[in-house]
Amino acid sequence: MKKSIITLFILFLSVTTFSQNDRKEREDKIKALKVAYITENLNLSTTEAEKFWPVYNTYEEQIQNIRSEYHSKKRDINFETLSENEAQKLLDEMEALNLKRNNINDKYKLALRKVLSAKKTLLLKNTEDNFKRKMFNEYKKRNDSKN
Repeated sequence: MKKSIITLFILFLSVTTFSQNDRKEREDKIKALKVAYITENLNLSTTEAEKFWPVYNTYEEQIQNIRSEYHSKKRDINFETLSENEAQKLLDEMEALNLKRNNINDKYKLALRKVLSAKKTLLLKNTEDNFKRKMFNEYKKRNDSKN
């Protein structure tokens, strides 16, 4: 079954064309693949899935908001006109975002313990890392074939 999911995953990515205009559609497709990949690899029961996905989706949304805010602050820095006071303020804001992210991670880990076994919680991290690696390799493969 895992081989069929991986084959489907690679086939899906091979057939799907990525362009700037379908960013939302592309993100939705990747999210659907990630959901299928995680569900398959964790072997979630229906009961586990009903409890797990709301926790996971809330966490992902909160972390994405923090990432967006962090990158926005980082992107808007003009080093040529930045004063020392402004730099200190930005550092303080970035540190506050890091603390917020750490608090979200702590709450997420506590919430996961209520819905998944310790083994599945560890497997989740491994599964997410494997998914990211597969996505990166597919992206790299596509870019190499374009050049």
